[in-house]
Amino acid sequence: MTQATIAVFPGDGIGPEVTAEAVATLEAVAPRHGLSLTFSTGTIGGAAIDASGEPLPVAELARARAADAVLLGAVGGPRWDDPAARVRPEQALLGLRQGLGLYANLRPVWTVPELLPASPLRREILEGVDLVVVRELTGGIYFGRPSERRTTPEGRAAVDTMVYTEQEVARLVRAAFALARQRRRRLTSVDKANILATSRLWREVAHEVAREYPDVAYEDVLVDAMAMHLIRRPRDFDVIATENLFGDILTDEASMLAGSMGMLPSASLAGAPLPGTPCRGLYEPIHGSAPDIAGQDRANPLAAILSAAMLCRHSLASPAAAKAIEAAVSGVLAAGHRTADLAARGEVAVGCRAMGRLVRERLEG
Repeated sequence: MTQATIAVFPGDGIGPEVTAEAVATLEAVAPRHGLSLTFSTGTIGGAAIDASGEPLPVAELARARAADAVLLGAVGGPRWDDPAARVRPEQALLGLRQGLGLYANLRPVWTVPELLPASPLRREILEGVDLVVVRELTGGIYFGRPSERRTTPEGRAAVDTMVYTEQEVARLVRAAFALARQRRRRLTSVDKANILATSRLWREVAHEVAREYPDVAYEDVLVDAMAMHLIRRPRDFDVIATENLFGDILTDEASMLAGSMGMLPSASLAGAPLPGTPCRGLYEPIHGSAPDIAGQDRANPLAAILSAAMLCRHSLASPAAAKAIEAAVSGVLAAGHRTADLAARGEVAVGCRAMGRLVRERLEG
C-alpha cells in the first residue's frame, strides 16, 4: 500500500467546485490501486488575500512542502485585479513554483473523436493530435529582475527582464527529452533565436543536450512559426519544449485543439518525468477561475480530474490509476455526456457535480 499526503488548494471562482470532483475521483480510484491518500486542505490566492492579506501565507507554503503532491483549483478574479495592488492572487502560483522547485510544466493536448465538433478547426486537422508541451516554469520574464514601473521625464515607463541560465535551460530540455523517450521520440524546441539573446542561449544549450539523446529526433522552431503550425499541422508534433512565456501562450492556443480549456490538465514537476519514479509535483487544470459561472454548477471538472490522473502517474508512480481515470473520462465522453463548454447547440449539458459523478461511476462499474 502506497501512502501519500495530498495538499489541496481549491482557490477562487470555480476552483472549489472542480477540485472537489478531482478529490472525489482520487478517493474512488485509490483503494483499487493500492493507494492510501490523506488530504490536507489550505487557502491560497484571492481567498487567502481576503483572509490574511497574503496570496501565499507561510503556513500554506509549509503545507505544500510537507505533502507528496499538490492539487490546485484556480486562483484570481476581477475583484483582485487592481494593477496598483501590492499583492495579487497569481503571486501564490509563482511562490509555489519557486518554493517547491517546480521547473517543468507538462501540458498534454490530445483530441477526443467525440469532441472534434467542439473545436473551431476542421476534423482532418484535428484527428490524431497527441502532443505535450513542456514549459520552463521558474525562469524567464516572469521572474527576471528588475520588473517595475518607473517615472521618467517623458512619463510613465515599465520594464520586465527576461533571464535564463544554461542550467535552467538544460534541466528543462532534459526533462522534455526524458518524456519524448516515453512517447514517439520526437522533440521540438521553440524559441525566438533570431531576435532574443535568451533564445540564442536556449538554442545553444538545447543542441548540447540533444547530443545526449541520439535516439530522439530533434528540431528547432521559432515561436511565431510554432503559433501557426499548432493550428495548421498539430499532428506533426510530439513533445514541445519551450520557455516560460512562450509556453504559457502556446498552450492556451493549443487548448482549442481539444475543444475547450476545460479539457486540459497540467503537471508542474520538480524533476524529470521518469517511469516508476515518484516526483513532487503540483497539478492543476490550465483554465482560470471563471468567476462568471462560479457557484452555478456549470464548470467542466474534467481538466481537474485529468490533473488528478497526472498526479497518480508522476507523484504516486501509479500509471494504472492514471489510466483508469483517463479511461473513465473517455468513456463518459464517448457516451455523449457534455458540460456546457463542450455541448453543441441544442445539446443537453450536465453540471459539474453530475460530470464528476459520471466519471466515478465508470471507475466503480
